[in-house]
Amino acid sequence: MTSHIELKSEIEKIISDKRLSTTQILKAITVFLQQDAEKYTWVGFYHMNNTNQTLHLGQYTGKETDHTVIPYGKGICGQVAVSGATYIAEDVTAESNYIACSMDVRSEIVVPIYYNEKLVAQLDVDSKRINAFDEADRKMLEEVCEIIGNKLGAEMRFDDLKD
Repeated sequence: MTSHIELKSEIEKIISDKRLSTTQILKAITVFLQQDAEKYTWVGFYHMNNTNQTLHLGQYTGKETDHTVIPYGKGICGQVAVSGATYIAEDVTAESNYIACSMDVRSEIVVPIYYNEKLVAQLDVDSKRINAFDEADRKMLEEVCEIIGNKLGAEMRFDDLKD
């Protein structure tokens, strides 16, 4: 896995690519994160629709999922939409509110993305391993999400992602 500093540098490089749209940048980030960490089997963004109180699947890398719209409060992603805080599910089978996206998923981390102190999206990462995510993953993904929010947050609002 790439070092923490190299990873942040690569994310900055992807975000700075003027040839890419916001959706293309977000897709490139999911591809990079999944390829960089073999334990990350699914990486995707959910965008907040505050009007309808729903999360909408955006760019992702990994197996297809039927969960393209998730109500706030439902599942781990919906829980983070309400709490606004990172959540690590060490073993998804022990989570009472887990929504099974794939029978392969054993653990999950969901990290909120803020722009101007407003929750605009979240990064959802799944793994086939139980206890796949530790404090190093949390710190690194929170820093990545902070970069994404600061650089792309204005373009990540659900209503703005139409391309």
